[in-house]
Amino acid sequence: MSEQVFLLPDLGEGLSEAEIVRWRVAVGDAVGVDQSVVEVETAKAVVDVPCPYAGRVVALHGAEGEVRPVGQPLITIAADTDEPAGHATYREEERAGSGNVLIGYGTGHGGPARRRRRTLAVASAETPAVPAPAAGASTVPATSSGPLPPTPAVVASAAPTPALVISPIVRRLARERGVDLGTLTGTGPGGVVRRADVEAADPAGARLAAVPDLPAAPEPADPGDPGDLVIELTGIRRVIADKLSRSRREIPEVTIWVDVDATELLATRTAINAARPGQPVSILALLARVCLAGLRRFPQLNAHVDTAGGRIVQSRAVHLGIACQTDRGLLVPVLRDAHQLTTGELAAELADTTAAARAGTLPPARLTGGTFTLNNYGVFGVDGSTPIINHPEAALLGVGRIVDKPWVVDGQLAVRKVTQLSLTFDHRVCDGGVAGGFLRHVADCVERPALLIAAV
Repeated sequence: MSEQVFLLPDLGEGLSEAEIVRWRVAVGDAVGVDQSVVEVETAKAVVDVPCPYAGRVVALHGAEGEVRPVGQPLITIAADTDEPAGHATYREEERAGSGNVLIGYGTGHGGPARRRRRTLAVASAETPAVPAPAAGASTVPATSSGPLPPTPAVVASAAPTPALVISPIVRRLARERGVDLGTLTGTGPGGVVRRADVEAADPAGARLAAVPDLPAAPEPADPGDPGDLVIELTGIRRVIADKLSRSRREIPEVTIWVDVDATELLATRTAINAARPGQPVSILALLARVCLAGLRRFPQLNAHVDTAGGRIVQSRAVHLGIACQTDRGLLVPVLRDAHQLTTGELAAELADTTAAARAGTLPPARLTGGTFTLNNYGVFGVDGSTPIINHPEAALLGVGRIVDKPWVVDGQLAVRKVTQLSLTFDHRVCDGGVAGGFLRHVADCVERPALLIAAV
């Protein structure tokens, strides 16, 4: 039987690597063409990767939680023939970059990864033993497109099998505790030794094992006490960190705020929903409508600074970003051409988009290209914030919680529904007059929603 090695495909949008979230198959399983074999997380989304080959799984290249570079082996399939059904067609599509293998992401094996990690093939009892490769030799069969880049691998042999260890942190912990890795049975996929295995081992009388190490890689910074929880910045979390850091480095931001009486806005929402049963409009949708009215009057804030060209670019269309907290971190899905949507359409789009973001089913393209962001941090029970601008945008409107507060109405003290609005803006695109004018207009529309009709 011949073996086919499926490489991690180019997932688009300049992405060069992906983290393995969950294997959907195991060594020995039979798979069909286009069957989903693994769930991976890129810097933009979680996606299922289908395999273009049919046959039986021989090896899984990488453990759950490991980052794999684009173009590196992902899974090896043993086929019943030298050329499995659909293989020749797949190869032609791969050369042409047709995208038929992973719809919406493309199949070309793109440029080099930004970083590379030490990787191994997950071996099993069903994987035939082969001699250890010579230094620098490729451990994966050549394909019709030429030999693959060499990939370090831990391979079974007649000699005592070295421990399967991926993480340098696990190796360091074993050295610190005097645990012989060769005596451990890993509980990870394919027998990979995890940190918990080292911590559970009894180091009494143990000696340091002479375990052949994988190619040298920089040791991570000392994580501190062995009991500390070390969380690597990977996938979406790393992109969030990079983007926010860049925003703080490049954008001279200023935050202004105002308290507003939202009583009439809540009453307006109640009236709209009473007139449209089954088509509810959220407060967030009304605030989005208010933002759009403000940007129509103050388009300077619907912009970004082109630092390379030394210019400010004002966008004709409003692509409204909505900050959305998910289990995988803060995402900002984008409602494209939001200025063309009615209030009802805004409400429906918001509901669908935020649900998809939390489920992790939004395509990467829906998470880029925003021109202005609305951030409702009031859902966390806080009143105010000085949020960081979503780079490269020029402004962000934040909304705090709506609570009962004493408020003066027509000279009389009353209890009203009050919230705080904050505007963080790039001082390069405008001065305080424009920013203050925008925030005051938004506040007036919240307090007197009839102004929205007058502004249309």
